[in-house]
Amino acid sequence: MFALAVVVVLSAYLFISFLLVRWAIGYAKKNGKSRMRWGAGAALAMFMIPCWDWLPTVAVHQYYCAKESGFWVYKTLDQWKAENPGVMEGLTSTRVSPTTHQDNGMDHTTTYLLNQRFNWVVKKTGLLPFNRWRWEQVVEDSKTKEVLARYVDFSTGNGFIGGEPELRFWLHGEHCSGGEMNDSQIAHFFIAAKNLNDKGVIK
Repeated sequence: MFALAVVVVLSAYLFISFLLVRWAIGYAKKNGKSRMRWGAGAALAMFMIPCWDWLPTVAVHQYYCAKESGFWVYKTLDQWKAENPGVMEGLTSTRVSPTTHQDNGMDHTTTYLLNQRFNWVVKKTGLLPFNRWRWEQVVEDSKTKEVLARYVDFSTGNGFIGGEPELRFWLHGEHCSGGEMNDSQIAHFFIAAKNLNDKGVIK
């Protein structure tokens, strides 16, 4: 139903834009002015009304993707085991469900308990300038709060990755370049952390 409404609204807008461009060309021809200039000017004006922030959104999104996005492992699980001898044997993996959830306006932070020593923390921050949302996931030692792995990504538009379509669909971007691969890597890392002791029993 929403998709149909989007098609109807955009079709109506394109039709009005077409009529306005035709009028501008006709007016220019009748008054001895440049038809190309008047027609292009009318088309540009109608394009800019809904899309004025499209180019800034793309530019800012690419800037922050290049500057901040990525996947990093600060300490491998083998290194963690070496620094914490005898701890792994007592870990029991749990079903991944939120243990704490914090909302601050449109910002969300959810913490998931993986076992007695590891948390998976998911943060969504937005809405940032130029239709941006920042996504961050970390795997941390719940006792020391040391971050072992981190994933940062950005999306644009309505901010709901895989969510409902939006009217200004041209602003929608789900990931930075390589974001899906990075998302997969953090998922593999927290699953490995959850199941670090293969003999652990899922509660």
